[in-house]
Amino acid sequence: MNILAIESSCDETAAAVVCDGHRVLSNIIASQVEIHARYGGVVPEVAARSHIEVIIAVIEKSLSDSELSWDDIDAIAVTKGPGLIGSLLIGVMTAKTLALVKQKPLIAVNHIWAHAFASFLDATKPQFPMLALTVSGGHSALSLYHEGLSREVVGETLDDAAGEAFDKVAKLLGLSYPGGPAISKAALGGNPDAYKFPIANLGKASFDFSFSGLKTAVLRQVQQITGVNPGALDSVKSYQLDPQIVADLAASFQKAAIDALIKQTHKAYLQYQPKALVVGGGVAANTYLREKLLEIIPEAIFVPPVLCTDNAAMIGALAYQKYQKGQITDPFELTADSSLEAI
Repeated sequence: MNILAIESSCDETAAAVVCDGHRVLSNIIASQVEIHARYGGVVPEVAARSHIEVIIAVIEKSLSDSELSWDDIDAIAVTKGPGLIGSLLIGVMTAKTLALVKQKPLIAVNHIWAHAFASFLDATKPQFPMLALTVSGGHSALSLYHEGLSREVVGETLDDAAGEAFDKVAKLLGLSYPGGPAISKAALGGNPDAYKFPIANLGKASFDFSFSGLKTAVLRQVQQITGVNPGALDSVKSYQLDPQIVADLAASFQKAAIDALIKQTHKAYLQYQPKALVVGGGVAANTYLREKLLEIIPEAIFVPPVLCTDNAAMIGALAYQKYQKGQITDPFELTADSSLEAI
């Protein structure tokens, strides 16, 4: 079964063709990183306009690279949410139109779920119940997925998502956007024990995350080093940190943030004893996270780095599972949904 999948929840316009839920025939991503880098973060209105400009070309390129025609496509899948409402609307309206014109079944997909199901695109196929750590710029969650395609959220962020914290700290350190790769690179030359940053203690029974205190601790440390007030730290670039201090701060922050993720994930893994643990989302590409979590849970399945950031192949992987369960969407009833509960 060949599914043409479309993803436009944030700042990547993506389309992919996935065969039988696990074989990627094409995976095209038009990134807006360079556009948003000048603003230090994603600007929703700019993102939506950029999707409009490239989405048809991206879909055509995906179909071409798969070496299939529309006659070979069995269904169309699209991200319904969560995400930026303007960006989601572009993908949803395009998918609805194509489904009606090409007379193909339509499958709506939850973006957060899809990050976990990207693990089915690797050689190792996870078994249910599956515990998934999903960590990205907009989401941080621990979820249990069951055979019948039901999801139980066992832990989530109480404030900033992990990727969001990386972006904000990178800005404080004068590093580029997106913050995840920039901090990882800077941390290579730093001492992770140079600064003792806090890990939120939410209680033994909690599997939730909190990064606001960690982010504030880095801000206070930069304030102490530079003598610049917090307002200036967050807005005008009125200071310059020594490169070694930047490296040490980056390494120390990364250690605290990743250790927090590992601590809660390990607790949930011991509590629920799932048949598989998968890790997906943009932060899942972090080398330090991969190394340290695998030391504790060697059987953990990490989504391939190329599929960690937003992409349409993961949408196709989950869409296949939904199609097998008969979960087809009426194009006339499908609407974009920016909420976390979007299905």
